[in-house]
Amino acid sequence: MAFGNSSQESGSMMSEINVTPLVDVMLVLLVVFIITAPLLAPQSLKINLPKTEAVVHDDKLQKISLAIDAKGEVSLDAVRLSDEGLSEMLKSRSVDPNFQLQIQADEAVNYGRVAQVMAIAQKSGVSKLSFLTITGK
Repeated sequence: MAFGNSSQESGSMMSEINVTPLVDVMLVLLVVFIITAPLLAPQSLKINLPKTEAVVHDDKLQKISLAIDAKGEVSLDAVRLSDEGLSEMLKSRSVDPNFQLQIQADEAVNYGRVAQVMAIAQKSGVSKLSFLTITGK
């Protein structure tokens, strides 16, 4: 194999780099990136949210636990109450602005019963209501 320029005899071999496989690989990579790039971008919607002030978590809340068992019976801080007794108890406590009612309902209780208890709490003046659940079963 001889190296040379055009001034040498025409029968000598020229050494050149074949770039065709390199171009083929680069084109395949380009197509792969063009296809996968939109999949990597987060899918989101542009919406304009109203501006509000930051909400400060209040640890001063007086939290009362209300449990509803599988039979639909209500207990407020481990004391069984009727619906009327619950209403009176919540009316007396809901005047405190730091009062928060936490409801724990058994998974077997009918949702209608939970809705009744929530309605009693609302009629009694409870404005802060939360649900407690058990995770990691």
